Amino acid sequence: MSDRERDRPRMTKGERTRQRIIEAATELFSRSGYRAVSLRDIAAQAGLTHAGLLHHFPSKEAMLIHVLSRRDEVDAPLVLEPDLTPERLVSNIIGIVERNVGTPGLVSLYVNLSAEATDPAHPAHTYFFHRYRILREHLVGAFSVLLADLPGSPSPETAAQQFLAVQDGLQIQWLLEPETVDMRAGAVAFLRYLGIDVVEEGPTSEGA
Repeated sequence: MSDRERDRPRMTKGERTRQRIIEAATELFSRSGYRAVSLRDIAAQAGLTHAGLLHHFPSKEAMLIHVLSRRDEVDAPLVLEPDLTPERLVSNIIGIVERNVGTPGLVSLYVNLSAEATDPAHPAHTYFFHRYRILREHLVGAFSVLLADLPGSPSPETAAQQFLAVQDGLQIQWLLEPETVDMRAGAVAFLRYLGIDVVEEGPTSEGA
């Protein structure tokens, strides 16, 4: 056991149970989509009774927000820190793409939920609406600098939309053919097509 692991505070029984519930919900939402999964399904997956699950999460909507925010807690410093240089921001995003190769369940969850959440009535609609808006805003700022001296490049707004679209499309193709599609290489190739060199460094925070 490392010093870091020894220094980490031990989880309480309740915290361990909540983590087990979130992991069960993540797996089921990834596999079947949000709407097809019931609280009883999640309880059974987590080895709990329905009443036991409700003690920790009062609704499926509340559980969904916890599932989504779990990864955001890790990624936020890599994307939203105000002192990030444009080069560092783009490098961090590429590092996140590379890290996602090790978490196919979460990739599947985001792909499925983002499609479902285009329905304004979906409980994750507001989450994804703001998530894409914030990502675009930060990328527009970065591309405004990175593309400033590159003739013939698209507008920063268009480049930001395209970069996110490339990542989304690569995720779907990778889920279908993981042995064939290289998500990181595809994202880097798009940036280089724009004339942007990627710093060969990944994100420094741990994955979730």
